[in-house]
Amino acid sequence: MQEPPELYDVLIIGGGPAGLTAGQYASRAKLKTIILDKSPTAGALAYSSKIENYPGLPHPLPGKELLDIMRNQATGFGAEYVETQVVGVNVAEDRKEVITMNRAYSGKTLIIATGSMGRKPTIKGEGEFLGKGVSYCAICDAAFYRGLKVCVIGNSEEAVKEAKVLTRFAETVYLISPTPKIHADEASLDEPGLKVLLGYTVTSIEGSGLVERIRMRDPENKETELELAGVFVYLHGNKPVVDFLFGAVETQEDGCIPVHSMMETSIPGVFAAGDVTCTEVRQVVVAASQGCLAALSAEKYIFKRKKLKSDWAK
Repeated sequence: MQEPPELYDVLIIGGGPAGLTAGQYASRAKLKTIILDKSPTAGALAYSSKIENYPGLPHPLPGKELLDIMRNQATGFGAEYVETQVVGVNVAEDRKEVITMNRAYSGKTLIIATGSMGRKPTIKGEGEFLGKGVSYCAICDAAFYRGLKVCVIGNSEEAVKEAKVLTRFAETVYLISPTPKIHADEASLDEPGLKVLLGYTVTSIEGSGLVERIRMRDPENKETELELAGVFVYLHGNKPVVDFLFGAVETQEDGCIPVHSMMETSIPGVFAAGDVTCTEVRQVVVAASQGCLAALSAEKYIFKRKKLKSDWAK
């Protein structure tokens, strides 16, 4: 007889300030907590070069360093942190389930803190060829392109990391940056099979049933064509990241997850925090405060309390 999966008290999707603060408060309350994060280098705060208005900072910090501090605080209180891609959720039952590329995780409560750097397809052919050569997850689909030529479109550290994953399988990986500079350590670009194109803008993705080529404009605005079998898009926008929900949680027309004052969604035991709720003021301190509220609300839900438990220093 197969053993049921390990049961967590709190499942958290997202490792930005909302998710990490939720992880800190939940684990400090002795709740078995896990944070499932696509990448520690993704998200609005990770891309910020300098943060100086977060309370308690004695001097300005790069956003990534502030995230590192928050992550260490959460894991220091006992939260587990797993870097993984979430591909679906099941919240119809009391036992919530989060499905990743590697396995499923079960919990009594779920906190969604995935931020708002999602985007709708903007490149001609991007939506048409989704699943037919266009992908948003190299770890998920790299093996399909063994021995073939592919490209990654983006200029972030996350895009570089995903391009390096693809070099294990593809014959050639083109990293196409729309800007003249990549926002990553240049040494990380020295990888066999990786070719970097700076200042190129992809204008269309084309093919007959499957992706066969892309068209793009070089830094001098001349059109050029590149034959390849796969296109991995790592451009970011300002839409809530909710694609993995597939309607399991109520969202508004713009993708925002509506919540009550204590961060509850329309589903008991499911909470949301941070920019994914489309809070009017998008600041790190606001996302962190919402993560705190979501964790305290999860604790209240688990123990069926009528009031939130205060979290004062012992």
